[in-house]
Amino acid sequence: MATKRSVGDLRGGDLKGNRVFVRVDLNVPLDDSLNITDDTRVRAAVPTIKYLMEHGARVILSSHLGRPKGVTPKYSLKPLVPRLSELLGINVEMANDCIGEEVEKKVAALPDGGVLLLENVRFHKEEEKNDPEFAKKLASFADLYVNDAFGSAHRAHASTEGVAKFLKPAVAGFLMQKELDYLVGAVANPKKPFAAIVGGAKVSTKIGVIESLLEKVDILVLGGGMIFTFYKAQGHQVGSSLVEEDKLDLAASLIEKAKAKGVSLLLPTDVVIADKFAADANSKIVPASAIPDGWMGLDIGPDSTKTFNEALDTTETIIWNGPMGVFEFEKFAAGTEAIAKKLAELSGKGVTTIIGGGDSVAAVEKVGLADKMSHISTGGGASLELLEGKPLPGVLALDDA
Repeated sequence: MATKRSVGDLRGGDLKGNRVFVRVDLNVPLDDSLNITDDTRVRAAVPTIKYLMEHGARVILSSHLGRPKGVTPKYSLKPLVPRLSELLGINVEMANDCIGEEVEKKVAALPDGGVLLLENVRFHKEEEKNDPEFAKKLASFADLYVNDAFGSAHRAHASTEGVAKFLKPAVAGFLMQKELDYLVGAVANPKKPFAAIVGGAKVSTKIGVIESLLEKVDILVLGGGMIFTFYKAQGHQVGSSLVEEDKLDLAASLIEKAKAKGVSLLLPTDVVIADKFAADANSKIVPASAIPDGWMGLDIGPDSTKTFNEALDTTETIIWNGPMGVFEFEKFAAGTEAIAKKLAELSGKGVTTIIGGGDSVAAVEKVGLADKMSHISTGGGASLELLEGKPLPGVLALDDA
């Protein structure tokens, strides 16, 4: 993917007094009283907005929240205004819609360095259809475009891809830039030895990632529920563990492919098994080849953790996507937490550690080690698609550097 122009390439003259349409990702979790329960994404949007404010731009923020069907009050962005105002140190204005006359008036009244938040762009079904007329309406309020919403970059929507056709320059924000530098950079040009740790429940959701990474890595560590499909493909009994029967041949072929490419493929040698899927299940540790009937594997065992850690000690770059076990249950969180601690330790020794989105981010935050990693991706699906080597429409639409 070609390197894209960044907001940092824009100077005072490009920005002062100009209206900048900024697609941010403010899709944060809210509780029943509409309080933000995790403001990571709001904080991640701040550097780009502040840069634009400091250069005298008039900033128009656009985001989605949830998956509303039409105008849905509980998905309004209004609850975000106080936190956003606090972080930016100004009173952020809010519009009741993202297009129309009221927005036009509010944009016209914006002072240099002012910020206006538009209402949830997904209140209009045209957003997800990437309707060109709708994109044109969004673009009509602004002079240039900044996309800082990496978490939505894998979707070709009106506010992520459509508006870039009408506004020039169209550039990446600082968060988008950092995501691309790390995720694209690491995969395209990693410091070797390069390891990937891939976990999660199902092989099917990670096939693309595993296949893509097999072309690049020296070591591939597998964990999570997907390992039982690999075990069964090798003829092991897996008890009542999760297995995707239709993926057994694929698992066997991925093992062969790793051998052919000289990739060291590590599967857990022991597992923590449970007599039911519950936080209070009875549990014991058994070798991977000896899971009894009626029991299911819910975490990797201590021997596996030791082996994985020794392999990771030899590396210079590590990407982690997907937990090692059911870390939501304290009893089955040890494997995931041990990997998080190992990556934090290696990070301190100069190893590049990238947490590639999804549940691994939650796991690292749960252990309180998020700030120790080189990079934590804010995108779930976007990170996965990027690691799979797929082009992201929201990024392709931006100007090349």
